[in-house]
Amino acid sequence: MSDRMPRLLALVPYLLARPGIRIDDAARDFGVTEKQLRRDLELLWMCGLPGYGPGDLIDLSFEGDTVTVTFDAGMNRPLRLTGGEATALLVALRALAETPGLLDTDAVRRAIAKIEAAAGQAQPSGVVVGLGVREGKATAHTRSVVQRALQAKRVLRIRYYTASRDEITERTVDPMRLLIVQAVGYLEAWCRRAEGVRLFRLDRIDDVQVLEEPAAPPSSARPTDITDGVFSARPGQPVAELVLEPDARWVAEYYPCEEQEELPGGRLLVRMRYGDEWWMARLVLSLGGDAKVRNPPELDEAVRRRASDALARAGHLPSTLGQ
Repeated sequence: MSDRMPRLLALVPYLLARPGIRIDDAARDFGVTEKQLRRDLELLWMCGLPGYGPGDLIDLSFEGDTVTVTFDAGMNRPLRLTGGEATALLVALRALAETPGLLDTDAVRRAIAKIEAAAGQAQPSGVVVGLGVREGKATAHTRSVVQRALQAKRVLRIRYYTASRDEITERTVDPMRLLIVQAVGYLEAWCRRAEGVRLFRLDRIDDVQVLEEPAAPPSSARPTDITDGVFSARPGQPVAELVLEPDARWVAEYYPCEEQEELPGGRLLVRMRYGDEWWMARLVLSLGGDAKVRNPPELDEAVRRRASDALARAGHLPSTLGQ
């Protein structure tokens, strides 16, 4: 919901400026699926001015796969930044401008100058704004070391936690660039262990050391295409549908999810691709009763089977007697 509200507020001015835009194009601009954008448009139909009669609600016209706003209910201007929001955006842009390997730092700095000029006109927000790029001390240290290695063009040795396999590995990598994708920092590097280009989340690097060896990614190393995000689905991968209770919603932020859908009671339906049934079953079991498998049935059965096996093995313990 925290992402959806700003999107709903921005949708009407966006659509007013682009009458007849294709829904898939609009979805791409907002970074959501076409299905999600259609849900947003259906919700907008129920929003409007007090009175909430037929002449008070936002009205949209659909023709084929295009959409046009026919009544905006007064939502005809883009949102203005508050003082706190302008500050948060400036912090993010400055971090981006300092990222080695950025193709167009001039464009970022021009954007910074424009926001700084407009910030004096922004109204106080009245609330503390969380900065999307705020990091823990360990991650900030990792970023600093990685930036130093990039600037010196030196090889890195890292100890990395791979969430999809729940394992920690030691790797020697030739750093290529730093990325910020959806407020998460990544190191893109040639991994000598995998013999390929890999993305490493900075907050999952447990230890990092700069070596004296010069970094030399092979000529075949190509930057990762992150147009559709950092997670690339492989053909044939199964998709898990999980219903998360409010206390387990963090899963949608920590692991790549293809779709998310709000459910009553603060619950969240997520769709996640996975390559290993054991790993996905282990994730569900680790969440206790805060996650339930809706699909596929074989995953649900795997979770039940592993839970039963665990109870059987622990049957002699006092806490499991009578289970």
